[in-house]
Amino acid sequence: MDPQIPQLTPAQAADRTEAVLLDVREASEVAEGRIAGSTHIPLGQLAARTVELDRGRPVITVCRSGGRSSQAARFLAAQGHDVADLAGGMTAWTAAGRPVTTR
Repeated sequence: MDPQIPQLTPAQAADRTEAVLLDVREASEVAEGRIAGSTHIPLGQLAARTVELDRGRPVITVCRSGGRSSQAARFLAAQGHDVADLAGGMTAWTAAGRPVTTR
């Protein structure tokens, strides 16, 4: 966990409707369920695909439990993005009763 990267609860992340929810999990994990409207770029592809992110919108990184999303958040912050991390990832999201989609 990086003290310079804000850690958001599922409720806080859900309230940040202006933000891009960036899911950095692998495709097989995303197929099991993701946050509706999230953008999927696997962590291993992030450096090559950062241009796909709208610099005018804040980014909230998401993974299964928080490890990969924390790495992604640090990388994006170093690139000048306004970024936060979903603390606990999808595990925390679903435990909080937040909705997921398989589409």
